[in-house]
Amino acid sequence: MSKSLLLAVSAFALLGCGSMDTVQSPSESAASAGAVADYAQAIADPLRPAAEVARDPLRKPADMLAFIGIEGGERIADVRPEEGYFTRLFARAVGSEGRVYAFVPNQTAARENAFGDTLASDYPNVTRVTGALEDLSFPEPLDVVWMGQEYHDFVIDRFGVDVAAMNAAVFRALKPGGLYVILDHQAAAGAGISVVGTLHRIEGSALRAQVEAAGFVFEGESDAVRNPADDHSLSVFDETIRGRSDQFVYRFRKPG
Repeated sequence: MSKSLLLAVSAFALLGCGSMDTVQSPSESAASAGAVADYAQAIADPLRPAAEVARDPLRKPADMLAFIGIEGGERIADVRPEEGYFTRLFARAVGSEGRVYAFVPNQTAARENAFGDTLASDYPNVTRVTGALEDLSFPEPLDVVWMGQEYHDFVIDRFGVDVAAMNAAVFRALKPGGLYVILDHQAAAGAGISVVGTLHRIEGSALRAQVEAAGFVFEGESDAVRNPADDHSLSVFDETIRGRSDQFVYRFRKPG
């Protein structure tokens, strides 16, 4: 392990973050010690609503930022950011030289464009973009496309998304070597995509197969938001598990 990676891991541990498992080239995605320190500043952002800050112990924002490997200056798309939990963190973490695109799908634009506009007003480096998921495009090539607990919704039939076309659009939007990072609720083994519309869960292996079919290479996963006590039988909105569902975070890379 390189000296810089050791520093990053040590700093990350001091923040009390969870563990992180990588499959290929972990040094390529490990955040520098300086970047990890910046995550604390992003999390402490006074513009973050109190209700979002209260979710931090369960959502592990420092783990998410470090798993992506944000070091400043990146171009990131947050796909369906809703109120902007992750957009706000990204905006601070990428800094003034970076850019965050809050992508609002056409299907939810009537309600969620206002959220995106608020984010753009609060942060000079945030731009709201609205469009079709199958034609996801941006003014410049991206370093990262992020989906936080949204992918399973796009698989639901009534949402009307061609998921294969969406993943292909993400592939086109990224620079060679860019990352597609997805956080979602785990379904039971063998469930595949069968409970996306009822339990709002998707089996990780099914999601992985869809994304790899678009040409992405699976690079690693984080267990920071795993919950072994969740038996995957309940809707993620059930009050006995809400906010504490078993979740996976996968990182895929566009070759090049």
